[in-house]
Amino acid sequence: MDLKAVCALSVILVIALSTLAEGKILPTRCQCKLVPRERRNCGYPGISAAECRKAGCCFNASVPGIPWCFAPKTKKVRKVCSNDSHTRINCGFPGITSQDCERRGCCFRAHPAGVPWCFYRRVVEE
Repeated sequence: MDLKAVCALSVILVIALSTLAEGKILPTRCQCKLVPRERRNCGYPGISAAECRKAGCCFNASVPGIPWCFAPKTKKVRKVCSNDSHTRINCGFPGITSQDCERRGCCFRAHPAGVPWCFYRRVVEE
């Protein structure tokens, strides 16, 4: 690799690591859709939109008298049994029964051949 590519990759790596070090994940647009009376304050008086978002909060100054910088809704997740047989991660052992598999909290589908029949559930966001 030439020196320019190494420098560019280094800069990208430093930026990515500094973002991870802050530990704040920006909320999605959906998480910030709250009716004004449900907003929980996440900032201080006079906080800017940039500072609010940097703290991992939502910002909306359209309604006076209520918090403009507020905590996002928590993400809802659920565990599902994937229909994609190629993404299955083995949760059992050869010959495991469906009952033993389900007692482990896993999914059991005895088809197709060549893939795990007892496999972990996948976490999906709603």
